[in-house]
Amino acid sequence: MRDNLVEQIISEVVNKQTSDNARDKKSASIAGCGLTEFVGTALGHTIGLVIANVDHQLHDVMNIDKKYRSIGILGARTGAGPHIFAADEAVKATNSEILSVELARDTEGGGGHGCLIIFGATDVSDVRRAIEVALSEIERTMGDVYGSPAGHLEFQYTARASFALNKAFGAPVGKAFGMTCASPAAIGVVIADVAAKSAVIEPVGYASPSKGTSFSNEVIFTFAGDSGAVRQAVIAAREVGLQLLATLDPTPISSTTKPYI
Repeated sequence: MRDNLVEQIISEVVNKQTSDNARDKKSASIAGCGLTEFVGTALGHTIGLVIANVDHQLHDVMNIDKKYRSIGILGARTGAGPHIFAADEAVKATNSEILSVELARDTEGGGGHGCLIIFGATDVSDVRRAIEVALSEIERTMGDVYGSPAGHLEFQYTARASFALNKAFGAPVGKAFGMTCASPAAIGVVIADVAAKSAVIEPVGYASPSKGTSFSNEVIFTFAGDSGAVRQAVIAAREVGLQLLATLDPTPISSTTKPYI
């Protein structure tokens, strides 16, 4: 009986070690891989990649200027605004440029977008650093993204827009810039109006399901102006949006990370 007890204890220890090893291997496989193209991951099933020397044939079909020998690639299943604002910070901090911004109809079954953002530079170290900065910024820019089973709300703000926001939304470079977004689109219309009425701002763009989005169930309103006014407009829209979205589902609405606006 004593021998059986010892065998049972040994068996449990071995099983636990096997389970721990399997769990560690799974964590390692999620954390990264050994490919030189891989830079990292972030919230929203986001992946950051680089190509050090783009094939000349791909340059042609992608319509990329051949001076951009290296490209950085930021792609996500969920998130467009957070990633574009994160990319804008990356452009400010590095010697790279935004070559394209595309919004995929995605959010893994939700009402919004994923994204594909391409950076370009003559040196791979520049695009790699740009991707690293963008990935690190997504934790912050996801802070004012709110969701429930009924839809989502998204608010973004920067005191100084740069070339990523200019490429994606036509933001005036160097000016404060804000964005409101809501799904379902009906809420987006109302919070756009709230933002416009709450402060003296300059409307930059308005996108709806069949005009300016990838047929997503959203309305996106972008605007520029004085830093304080833009921030005030975003905050006013956020207050109303949270109240309206709460009427559609009893599940508490929570921010993705820590709100930053």
